[in-house]
Amino acid sequence: MAEEEVKLGSSKPMIATQQELVENRVPLPYRDQCAHLLIPLNKCRSAEFFLPWKCESERHTYEKCEYELVMERMLQMQKIRKEEGGAAPGQRRRHPAYSLPRQRLILFFPLLLRDGNQES
Repeated sequence: MAEEEVKLGSSKPMIATQQELVENRVPLPYRDQCAHLLIPLNKCRSAEFFLPWKCESERHTYEKCEYELVMERMLQMQKIRKEEGGAAPGQRRRHPAYSLPRQRLILFFPLLLRDGNQES
């Protein structure tokens, strides 16, 4: 089998230019591959006084685009974990303190003693 190379970033192209984003006052955290959908959504929201039942189609397309970006990043992370041999996403890792013997655990967490006696 040929090994697949994990590419970082999104496969979606950036459609809106930086100039358009600045002109439409899109905040920096929202300037991603879905920003071209946020511009008409924000214009619709302003025109409709932010009524929640207005601009549903624009909001749906924007949220779907964001969802696809998140899912793509999750798949990339799964591939990276698989290549590194790490834990699967569903498996929880135990805190390192819980793998210590009881004596050392008591040193770190003295309130874990049930009988109320503190050991020195």
